[in-house]
Amino acid sequence: MVESEINERVNGSALLIRPDYRELVTADWFNPDHWKEKATPVSSGGRGGAWFLNANGAHLVLREYRRGGLIAKLSQKLYIYTRERDVRSFSEFRLLNRLKAMGLPVPGAVAAWFRKVSPIHYRAAIIIERLDDTAPLADLVPDLNDADWYRLGQTIRRFHDSGVRHADLNCFNVLVRDQTFYLIDFDKGRIMRPGTSSSWKQANLQRFARSLKKVAGDAVHQEVWNSFINGYDGSHSA
Repeated sequence: MVESEINERVNGSALLIRPDYRELVTADWFNPDHWKEKATPVSSGGRGGAWFLNANGAHLVLREYRRGGLIAKLSQKLYIYTRERDVRSFSEFRLLNRLKAMGLPVPGAVAAWFRKVSPIHYRAAIIIERLDDTAPLADLVPDLNDADWYRLGQTIRRFHDSGVRHADLNCFNVLVRDQTFYLIDFDKGRIMRPGTSSSWKQANLQRFARSLKKVAGDAVHQEVWNSFINGYDGSHSA
């Protein structure tokens, strides 16, 4: 069996590392201050806490796990610890490995980190490959034609047919390069068990529709949604 991860523990930190980054990644890699001018904050989408990294020529993204909503006012970076396999960074690292092995368009996971800061709390972060020459769908909505929306529908259908539930399918978590679409940020994502009700798929599409309306407005949503759904359903060409 091909080795898919290296598990390391040092000074209270636990790390999962992709084998080709063995002997390179340390706990310091998850501290943006460690990178100095080689770390650039990501400005679009999310809650902050993400940086583009230049790691000796490798283009990567460091992302801290941060809470949103009212709970963030109490604790933005702390999560309840139950067991190691459920730590957010470790779960996402392993999920991305599976999705890459399935041939789905996602970035590769490089390393994951967490540290317990109390018996019941932990902080976490993940490093993934940067998809160069891409832009968020949110920035490109006016530039896409019916064929592009059709292809995006096909892409989302590929994930759904593989049982992949993205927990936050929105216009910032879809990246575009030429005519190819990628999904990013699989925090809390999962592969659904066979036989599970398919209602999660419709909920996924509704979440994406709400995001599209918020980013581009109702008129644009109405204009492009048929092409998107035709691609998703495979009913006919755009």
